[in-house]
Amino acid sequence: MWFLNELAERRIAQARDAGEFDNLPGAGQPLPDDIDPLVPEHQRIAYRVLKNAGYLPPELEMHKEAVALALQLAAIVDDGGDDAQKAVLADRLGRLNLLLAETGSRQLVVPLDYASRLARHLARH
Repeated sequence: MWFLNELAERRIAQARDAGEFDNLPGAGQPLPDDIDPLVPEHQRIAYRVLKNAGYLPPELEMHKEAVALALQLAAIVDDGGDDAQKAVLADRLGRLNLLLAETGSRQLVVPLDYASRLARHLARH
């Protein structure tokens, strides 16, 4: 493997010496700060690769699903919808919150009248 590293380093040095890296877009600018500053510096490259690949950690996937369930639940409550469907959604949301609590992540708490308050707020603006 050292041979590949040496070859890559040599080609990079040749390109640099030939000026192929001059006038690239963003030259001299800081790298984008799209990674959470709480992520340790030695893990930021890995996080950036995972983020660019569309990967979310399991806790964030659960939180994303919890948000979708809470919005569905709020819409059903606001419409006076089906009690059975409400119970299924509330049960699933409760289970997701338990899983989030076990991972040490924050649980999702959304007021039941959230959908109607959001709609009123958006209608005003």
